[in-house]
This record gives sequence, C-alpha cells and structure tokens, in this order.
Amino acid sequence: MPQAPNIVVQLIHIQGPLKGEIQEFSDPEITIGRHPSCHLQFPKDLAIISRNHARIVREGNRHKLIDESTNGTFVNGKPITEVYLKSGDVLTFAEEGGPKVSFVTEMKQAEPAPPPRPAPPRPIETPPTPNHQEEEQKRPEPTPPPIKKRPKPTPEPIKSEERKLVKDSVQETPPPADIPIERVKMPLAIQYGPTLRAYKELPITIGRKPDCDFTLEHPAILDRHAQIFFSGDSYGIKDLTGKAMITVNSQPINLHTFLSGGDRIHLSPRGPKFQFMAGGRLAEVEEESPSSNEAPESQQSEGPPEPEAADKKKSMFNKLFQR
Repeated sequence: MPQAPNIVVQLIHIQGPLKGEIQEFSDPEITIGRHPSCHLQFPKDLAIISRNHARIVREGNRHKLIDESTNGTFVNGKPITEVYLKSGDVLTFAEEGGPKVSFVTEMKQAEPAPPPRPAPPRPIETPPTPNHQEEEQKRPEPTPPPIKKRPKPTPEPIKSEERKLVKDSVQETPPPADIPIERVKMPLAIQYGPTLRAYKELPITIGRKPDCDFTLEHPAILDRHAQIFFSGDSYGIKDLTGKAMITVNSQPINLHTFLSGGDRIHLSPRGPKFQFMAGGRLAEVEEESPSSNEAPESQQSEGPPEPEAADKKKSMFNKLFQR
C-alpha cells in the first residue's frame, strides 16, 4: 500500500549571517528566532531578530507564516502578520537589510520496502552412474610416433628504418584524461524561468528524461545532456552529449571543465544559456542584442524608465542572489 508523500521545506539563505546554507525541515511547525530552542536559530548578537521571531505552521499540504516579532517579517517585500506561503517566496526578517531566505517545498514519496528474498532451492542429488567403460579407460593409449622438430629459421636483422616504422605503428594515442566524480555534500541552486531548485549533494544530471535530477523541457536538450559536479575545491560541468554541444565562455569543452564566477554556459548553440555565480548558483540569462542599448527617440525624450518597471525585468534568481 503506497504511503502518503512527505513534504520537505527548504530554507535557502541568500542574505545574512547564514548566507549560502540550505536547511531542510519536515516538522509540522518550524520556529525562527534567536532562542536556542528555535529550529532556525540566528546568532545571539543579531539584536534586530526577536528571540521568538516567527513560525511556519503546516496545515494539510499548505504552510502558514505567522509573525511574532518586534521589528516585523516581510514576504516578497511586503509586511505580513499571517500569510500562506508558496514555493519560491522570499522571506525577510526584521527589516530590508535583515536576514533573507527563499522558501521552497519538495514532495518526497516514501520508498516501499523491498520484497522478501525467496529461499534458495535445495540441491538435487544425482545418483551415481555405473561406469561401463571402466575397463576401456584403464587400457593404455598407444604411444604416437616421435615428431621430428624442424630447425627454426634464423631471423634477418631489422634495419634501423624498419625498426622506426614498427615502433611508430604500435604507438597508441592515449585516451582523454578524466577525473573521478564522487558524490559530495555541496550546495547548488538552479534558476530556469520561474523554476528554482536547490540541491545539497552533487553531482546532479541535467536533461529531458524524467529521471534526471533537473529536467529541462527545451528542443535542443538531449535525454542526458550535462552533469554538474564538485571535485577538489571547484565546481565543474561535464558534457554527456558526446557531440561537444556545451560551451563555456564561447569555447567548447573537452569532456569536462571547471567553472569560475561569471562564466557563461551555453548548453547548445540554440540555448538555453546560464551564468555561473560563486557559491554554487546557476541562473538563466538572456543574450542582449547589439542594438539593445540604443533606445528609440520617443523613449529618449521621455527620460529614464520607471524604477518599478526596471525591477520587473530582473529575473527571480537575480533578485535573490544579487551581491
């Protein structure tokens, strides 16, 4: 009988003393504040946070945020008293410059118990068969006549030119170097359109197949397209297409390459395109056209665009992780 799904709450710290951390909770109530008993505990010297600042209470399949603080709690920049949260909301505690987290929920289905192993079959005893040819097996076999060995021909000495040709013909091209990729606990966050996913372990696989860790519905993406990993002290990307489709900073990668902050990643010539940021973050980007900086005369006469309109053009991920 299938079990009920387990809802896991992820709080991704994008501003404040815990920036970069990802915390998971499955409790029916998540307490937030400076008190040692809080699930999400901020440092004691962070005076703008109350000892018991707020609570996230699960009600069925929904979660409600309740403010119990002195300096207030904000959801997507608006002050609240009680509000139902949705995945992707940004919570700010105390004030605009206070700690900021992203609220993400994930449904996890409990794995069924494995079926019991069947008992091994009992061995079948084979009765001994009578040896009717015992007398014939005991008879000695006739000795074959001796074989005369022919003398081995003496090989002719190999000339230096022939020796060089033989040596060059047996040389093999070494296979391309690869590195071992092991599963490690490192955070990674990916934003693609309105989707924001956070991971606590690497590597993860990107592709169109449903069994990939991050599924991309894009006509240029293959079933298993790329892999994000962590080795040594750096993040890296591996091309799984076998067609050298992935480029980093307009350069095709040879099997794999390590990433640095600000790198532009094209998963194919037709997109999608991402920017890698320090701390393990991938954000979708749109290429600017060459004439994008030239505004029509009608717009130039009207002056600069309204700040509110400019803010709407920023992607959700750039809002979360702006430095």
